[in-house]
Amino acid sequence: MKESTLHKNDKLSDRIESNALVLYNDDINTFEHVIRSLVEVCGHDSVQAEQCALIVHFKGKCDVKIGSAELLNAMSKSLNLKGLNSQVHSLPV
Repeated sequence: MKESTLHKNDKLSDRIESNALVLYNDDINTFEHVIRSLVEVCGHDSVQAEQCALIVHFKGKCDVKIGSAELLNAMSKSLNLKGLNSQVHSLPV
């Protein structure tokens, strides 16, 4: 693996993923369904999925995954097909 040097004028945004998969609260789905869906779709472990579900419940939304728009859009579609409300948003740079 070749090392690269980060210079003062380099943009960090080119080196990091700049999209977030946001899950929104609803009054329909159970905690168990949300947790199971996050484990299946996003690859969370059960503790991480439970923490995200609690944040969504109490704050109304939670960034559940950071990554490329292509990957997150596919995950969002899968979560939405499971009856959850999710969207992909660009993160500020």
